[in-house]
Amino acid sequence: MTITITAFESSPDRGRGLARDMRVRWALEEVGQPYDVRLLSFEAMKQPAHKALHPFGQIPTYEEGELALFESGAIVFHIADRHAGLLPGDANGRARAVGWMFASLNTVEPPIFDRSMVMILERDQPWYEHRLRALDDIIRKRLDDLSAHLGDADWLDGAFSAADLLMVTVLRRAQGSGIVDAYPNLAAYIARAEARPAYQRAFAAQLAVFNAATPTG
Repeated sequence: MTITITAFESSPDRGRGLARDMRVRWALEEVGQPYDVRLLSFEAMKQPAHKALHPFGQIPTYEEGELALFESGAIVFHIADRHAGLLPGDANGRARAVGWMFASLNTVEPPIFDRSMVMILERDQPWYEHRLRALDDIIRKRLDDLSAHLGDADWLDGAFSAADLLMVTVLRRAQGSGIVDAYPNLAAYIARAEARPAYQRAFAAQLAVFNAATPTG
């Protein structure tokens, strides 16, 4: 059965690999599963046909036969659960990896995502600077702990896993802030992940969509 995912027809990340379909593309590339992509406009994302797949009218979604999934973390977990290569084979290692997947999305990502939204939506508000400083403080506390855990290891817990895949996609969103630069081991961690062939294939595929949608000349 062919896997089909959805992605932005014209991504607001301007081809930087920050849209959440990147996580799904990368996971599929890591496990060697081919997939099709259905591109959606912002208008199409809010139509009944897409909201039948994603109740909140967002991307990505994942379809395979009769199965339809939404939420990038759930999709990545499904891929890792179905195909070898993204979760450890032993039960304890698998449980720890799943725990780090949740930590990526529930503990580390929220203040980083909030910061990006504040910069877009609240820049003209009187509370902007205070709000930004508060979020930066929270992010630094999270990264202090993450950096201490990682230490000089290559990955979060042994071999590369879906936990690293999700964590790196979260951390990449914070790179533009300069905060990650204060943690050399985290910057190196991101670079190691970006050097993986599966990441590079996924990034190139997402960038190609942006380039195709961008007028030249």
